[in-house]
Amino acid sequence: MFGGGGLTNEKAYALGKFARVALGTSQIDYNGRFCMSSAAAAGNLAFGLDRGLPFPLEDVARTGCVLLVGSNPAETMPPALRYFTELRQNGGTLIVVDPRRTRTAEHADLHLAPRPGTDLALALGLLHLVVAEGRTDEAYIRERTGGWAETRAAAMAHWPEYVERITGVPVPQLREAVRLFCEPEAAMVLTARGPEQQSKGTDTVGAWINLCLATGRAGRPLSGYGCLTGQGNGQGGREHGQKADQLPGYRKLTDPAARAHVAEVWGVDPDALPGPGRSAYELLDALGTDIRALLLMGSNPVVSAPRAAHIEGRIRSLDFLAVCDVVLSETAALADVVLPVTQWAEETGTTTSLEGRVLLRRRAITPPKGVRGDLEVLHELAARLGRDGENLEKKFPTDPEEVFEELRRASAGGPADYSGITYRRLMEENGVFWPCPADTPEPHPVPPALPRPVRHRGRAGPVRTGLAPGGRRGARRRVPGAADHRAGRGPVPVRCADPARGRAERRGPGPVRGTAPRLAERLGVTEGEPVAVVSRRGRAVAPARITTAIRPDTVFMPFHWAGEGRANTLTNPALDPTSRMPEFKACAVHLEAVAAGQPTPTALRAAATAAYSVPSAP
Repeated sequence: MFGGGGLTNEKAYALGKFARVALGTSQIDYNGRFCMSSAAAAGNLAFGLDRGLPFPLEDVARTGCVLLVGSNPAETMPPALRYFTELRQNGGTLIVVDPRRTRTAEHADLHLAPRPGTDLALALGLLHLVVAEGRTDEAYIRERTGGWAETRAAAMAHWPEYVERITGVPVPQLREAVRLFCEPEAAMVLTARGPEQQSKGTDTVGAWINLCLATGRAGRPLSGYGCLTGQGNGQGGREHGQKADQLPGYRKLTDPAARAHVAEVWGVDPDALPGPGRSAYELLDALGTDIRALLLMGSNPVVSAPRAAHIEGRIRSLDFLAVCDVVLSETAALADVVLPVTQWAEETGTTTSLEGRVLLRRRAITPPKGVRGDLEVLHELAARLGRDGENLEKKFPTDPEEVFEELRRASAGGPADYSGITYRRLMEENGVFWPCPADTPEPHPVPPALPRPVRHRGRAGPVRTGLAPGGRRGARRRVPGAADHRAGRGPVPVRCADPARGRAERRGPGPVRGTAPRLAERLGVTEGEPVAVVSRRGRAVAPARITTAIRPDTVFMPFHWAGEGRANTLTNPALDPTSRMPEFKACAVHLEAVAAGQPTPTALRAAATAAYSVPSAP
């Protein structure tokens, strides 16, 4: 089974339960593995907790400095952009880290443009300067952290001139970034897909977290580290069991106590629950081998997975594919059975914001006749899968509030404890932050920060954050005989679920490839002419867009589009060893002019990704 980060909490919970109880399979994961898994892994390693923001979003406008890494909220999170605008209006500063001069970077006080894939070296270089200039908070480090000696050693091995050679960011800009970040009383680091979607993404995010810890920012008012989510339910979608290694409440599937608790709620034997399965890319790569059938909800891996042409081939090799979607996506077009399901305005359910605030979304319109909700689909499938007299469908109710009531009980006592949250409270309080145990007073008094001492690496007591040195620089990957032009980050609307071209294509006629003027001149390419971008994994063709807003050694492509302009045909499926996140954000390519008469992507339509998109693309 394969889920999506746009599913409601109720549907994500039911999907994980269906895989383990109705099918008895460990083979379930979701496209959120492509989105925030490295940030989640780094947060768990550092703080023992994974939540997008440990503070309300409006705090961004009130802090002294925001260091924004690999995100372009001007195009990908427009509602949140107001807080960055207010930050500068209030006298705060904004530092943007992005290889491209995006709309967000244009309004920053300082723009650092590293080579794609060098974010880890950049973070270590900034930490080096923090140490060298005496800007560390020694008391905070001593009392609240562990592992500082190793982390300091890794940072001191990244002196400014060395980091400039690796990243391309000039030393004066490095020093200015440290000054802007360290001088205010309060400051934040916010990361997004840029540093996360790398084969060393967990180490990279950890290095940015370490910058917060070394300066004593984490856990203080208007300060700390946060991660900007990418999907409609990016936070809640990873809390309640559709991940390969997880049970509801953000419990570990390998924890005997967690298995016993959830099994009791589900009415099954703990020993009957399967163990952890494959991560998202590994699951997709195994299709057609021991996995012969797939049920897919709210995802479009034919477009969104790395090495997409290979994954399309794996999907085609299945004996049976069923897709639940609101549109006929590229993946749905390959299905044996397509089940049309309700879209967000046609259903009731909860989502969880990047702040950890659980929100109730009420149905606004009636779905068309014959269109089922995803919960109804699982209920009907369970009825057909159950043995005579088993009544398996009773374990899969169709009413979202009934599902949420069970989710509350299953999450009780877990890190993401929803047991004190009800639909009534969500309506009365306009959202409730987790953790919210059953005995929490009304209204919920706990602010969206670390609400209690975190148990970290077996230690209980005051929050002790763990620093890890990281620091291994990945080898540059080259296409044989080619110049090393890397695929860079890029803008994708936060949600693109329109049936055909949608908002993305209204902005432009198809996929484009951002190219610096000098590179275009060397190729003899002019604006709008088709250019082939070739990596070890495949070839994509898109019209050239010649722009000075990109590094001359970098190529940019958005990955909304399918067909000949599919950028993920090029991307590298190398996985982060901890998060199992594929490396979307950096790969070596070379460019070829497309000869006259060769096919061009003039009729490409936007990929209708239903419930999956990310805020930046290679």
